[in-house]
Amino acid sequence: MSATTAGTVQPVSREQRGRRQRLSKNGEKWGSPVTYFIALIFIAVCLAPILYTIVGGFRTNSQITTSPAGLPNPWVMVNYADVLTSSTFWLEVGNSAIVGILTTVGVVALGLMVSYVLARYQFRGRGAIYSLFAAGLMFPLTVAITPLYILVKDLGLTNSLAGVILPQIAFSLPTTVIILVPFIRAIPVELEEAAALDGTSRLGFFFRMVMPLSIPGVVTTGILAFIASWNSYLLPLFILNDPSTFTLPLGVQAFASQYSVDTAKVLAFTSLSMIPALIFFTIFQKRIVGGLTGAVKG
Repeated sequence: MSATTAGTVQPVSREQRGRRQRLSKNGEKWGSPVTYFIALIFIAVCLAPILYTIVGGFRTNSQITTSPAGLPNPWVMVNYADVLTSSTFWLEVGNSAIVGILTTVGVVALGLMVSYVLARYQFRGRGAIYSLFAAGLMFPLTVAITPLYILVKDLGLTNSLAGVILPQIAFSLPTTVIILVPFIRAIPVELEEAAALDGTSRLGFFFRMVMPLSIPGVVTTGILAFIASWNSYLLPLFILNDPSTFTLPLGVQAFASQYSVDTAKVLAFTSLSMIPALIFFTIFQKRIVGGLTGAVKG
């Protein structure tokens, strides 16, 4: 009879003991401390500029000049108060919200319809069309900005929010299609056949089954489109020249030029401009990860 069979307790090595200690209360294994240390460094590098900008808005120009990296002493609220009471700031917030919401709605609606056709219909050239959308991921806006500006100008859409919304929808469609096609393709064919036997048309199947089952992907693509639209700078810079149509990124640039000597107020304006996107992304970050995971699995 072996020692193990007889109930002899085997000695636990130091490596095994350390592995057991890294287990959490839920039974999940903790990673290496080095991994967490490197992750914390990356987090600090990413958050440091944001925190510096936000805290800088609570300082005066003399404080920034005396101690650029110091904390506010005392904390000053007037910079943020001046920005929040400015009609220009809220006008630009409204323009950004309109552009972001309409862009998101257009991207999700068109992307979902295109993805449904590419995922469920069999026709000649389907693979080529899907490859064309995939190739769109490698086509940056900076390359097309000059001919795009000429096209928008010929359509008479300069200095209008529509001149920004329509190109943003077009450039966001490749990402949307690439994410949504696997979701729709993963819907069982038997489900569609059962719906057809019940007298449901393809359009009815799209609204009753495809849209609800694609919600994770729809939410993911919608969030990505909204954040990209909110932070867009190059396209509005070329299309919009009237200050009444400025979005927040253009507003930050114009405000920084107007108050170039008032660094603290510029930091306050910049902070308030980026906070909505940060909050929006923080709330829905799990949705983004979940949607992308589902797309990969599909």
